Amino acid sequence: MNELKLPEIGENITQGTVTKILVKVGESITKGQNIIELETDKAVVEIPSNMEGVISEVLIKTGTVVKIGQPIFQLGVSGVIANEVPQPIKEEIASSPSAPINETIPAATNISATNVETNMNLPILGENLEKGTITKILVKAGDSIKKGQNILELETDKAVLEVPSPSDALIKEILIQNGAVIKVGQPIFKILSSVTKQSSYSVIASKAKQSIKEEIASSPSALRNDTKYESVVHMPIRKDVAAAPSVRLFAREIGIDIGQVPGSGPGGRISIDDVKKFAKALNTGRVQVPATAGQKLLPDFSKWGSLRREPMSNVRRKTAEHLSSAWNSIPHVTQCDKADITELEKLRKASSTQTRKLSITSYLIKIIAIGLKKYPQFNASVDMNTNEVVLKDYINIGVAVDTDRGLLVPVLKNVDRLSVIQISDELSAMAERARNRKTGIEELQ
Repeated sequence: MNELKLPEIGENITQGTVTKILVKVGESITKGQNIIELETDKAVVEIPSNMEGVISEVLIKTGTVVKIGQPIFQLGVSGVIANEVPQPIKEEIASSPSAPINETIPAATNISATNVETNMNLPILGENLEKGTITKILVKAGDSIKKGQNILELETDKAVLEVPSPSDALIKEILIQNGAVIKVGQPIFKILSSVTKQSSYSVIASKAKQSIKEEIASSPSALRNDTKYESVVHMPIRKDVAAAPSVRLFAREIGIDIGQVPGSGPGGRISIDDVKKFAKALNTGRVQVPATAGQKLLPDFSKWGSLRREPMSNVRRKTAEHLSSAWNSIPHVTQCDKADITELEKLRKASSTQTRKLSITSYLIKIIAIGLKKYPQFNASVDMNTNEVVLKDYINIGVAVDTDRGLLVPVLKNVDRLSVIQISDELSAMAERARNRKTGIEELQ
């Protein structure tokens, strides 16, 4: 049996909700064939298979939240994946910064099958998500739960999400309560589960952790000859990096942000070896991730009168952090002028029909495109890693669309090549897709 896992979907997308399963048990599938329909935070997308085989078991169901790298089907193919580290151990290791491990550790044998009491810990939520606030507990003491069943609702920095169980179990005691802030790896339930899995996992975990200790112990000498990490270095965090999906998955499984890893390949491409070296350097303190810039303290407002303080929600706090980051990293220039648009309004109204009403936004987008064409330095980025200015020959403009999920910003591509009427038509279609959750991932990038 081979496990078919949810592949990489797009940059910064770590999970989604299954809206439709497009294949069934016994069906033969080929590479590139669409197998499920998944709703992410931004759009509904069809996921193609990256393997060939016959579906022997469906491990997911409609409505469940699945994560990148999570098994979704069992494939009946020749050969068996033997001695793979079980997912709970991968999650345990990924939840704490540690060196990469060899994922082909021998499995345990001759294990008795009795029930034992153990803790169920909060599993990995997604890349860069370390904690959340409990908004709802979906199970109670005495419930039998299945692997993949949603067990609680958690509000993170980005959204409210449902957390699935990492294993089958019987809940003996609830260790958390609504409103509490919990971290990845923190115990949430006392459970009864089969010792068959637990003992097997404990043997594998022991060997995995021993492998980690050996790699960490050997890393100082290995790093002495690595010029990238001769001393403690503060690594910048990059958004767009060159790395294969398998490398991104490996980095995520061991708790490393791929945007912090320096690449040794052509054009700075990141390999698995680069991720391993970075993990070793992180463990020995030779590399550090930059801390958030200190916030200016507010004055004591109470000396001017009474006041009230209300805690920010996670979503609002994250929004504030992103806006602060944008203000610090993007040059802001404001210029105010008055313009007489009487003639433009006449043209807009004369060009509109009963079936197509041109908006002022369509004209503004076209005007911006003309301006960027004339002054290309405003359509540029600065690459401080190479000390170069990146001038773009294309003009893409994002337009905010108000939806029931909040503001989405789909992107109009090659606007300079479109007429005002074409921009208006595409703008209307784009807004309609966004409101109906049909926006594609590429349209948001």
